[in-house]
Amino acid sequence: MTSSQPVGGAQAPAAVKILIAGGFGVGKTTLVGSVSEVAPLRTEEYLTRASVGIDDLAGVDEKDTTTVALDFGRITIGPDLVVYLFGTPGQERFWFMWNDLVNGALGGIVIADTRRLESSFASIDFFEGRGIPFVVAINCFHGRNTRGAAEIRAALDLDPRVPLLLGDVRERAFGRDLLLALVDHLMRLPAAPAVPVGAP
Repeated sequence: MTSSQPVGGAQAPAAVKILIAGGFGVGKTTLVGSVSEVAPLRTEEYLTRASVGIDDLAGVDEKDTTTVALDFGRITIGPDLVVYLFGTPGQERFWFMWNDLVNGALGGIVIADTRRLESSFASIDFFEGRGIPFVVAINCFHGRNTRGAAEIRAALDLDPRVPLLLGDVRERAFGRDLLLALVDHLMRLPAAPAVPVGAP
């Protein structure tokens, strides 16, 4: 979380960065668009013949565009706090961008689709490997869900402390619930030990 003191003395609001990750076609762009208070920045391109054999469309046959860089949205919580949402690209060939997008992120949301849970493994490993707190959102497209919460937790090998929510990412209320769950999760985590002055 950062804040700045611009010329003139007025304090700029603190900024919180949240990363939204998940496999190809799970709903990252949709989530950013459903909760952002401004028109989201999207870097989507149409899928072409060049992607045949590279992009796996199993389970998302109707998808005709893909994020090639990032999605960006903003939510103003109050005069002192603004949340910035960064959606990651889902295909493996764009994963190198995650290392730049994660800089400064306070937490993350991993979106998963029960029809292909394996597409979420890389995102979960990414956050766990960097010690970044996250919540998991099961995107129930059109109310469809083939597994219960306990089964999903076991399949994803989730830490019991990681919140898991089921809903439709097209609905703004579900996006709000995800953000609130992440904030609550962050507040429940033990504080990092203080570093003594002069310590390396």
